[in-house]
Amino acid sequence: QVQLVESGGGSVQAGGSLRLSCAASGRTFSSYTMGWFRQAPGKEREFVATISRNRNTLSTNSVKGRFTISRDNAKNTVYLQMNSLKPEDTAVYYCAASLRVAMSTSQANYDYWGQGTQVTVSS
Repeated sequence: QVQLVESGGGSVQAGGSLRLSCAASGRTFSSYTMGWFRQAPGKEREFVATISRNRNTLSTNSVKGRFTISRDNAKNTVYLQMNSLKPEDTAVYYCAASLRVAMSTSQANYDYWGQGTQVTVSS
């Protein structure tokens, strides 16, 4: 089992940057596929990006070229670097982990979730 704790959220103006971190407990972090999801007010939670244990990555079209997912297995941490932020990026961002899939955009394939961190982008 793994516990996930997100940090790095906050308020920023449009065009700004934030880096989210997700620290994982346990000694098998390198074996997990990690993902970032977000939920905007009044909307369903949606996929943002994922990184496999081999560091292959996939992101949703709306963030390509702006967001980068990465991982540091020595620190048991996955990151989401967010640049050129837009008001529509405002959401609670969640980190998730899975041992069952190599990469997935589906929430159903992730077994462990963090508590979320708020990102607010003002125009």
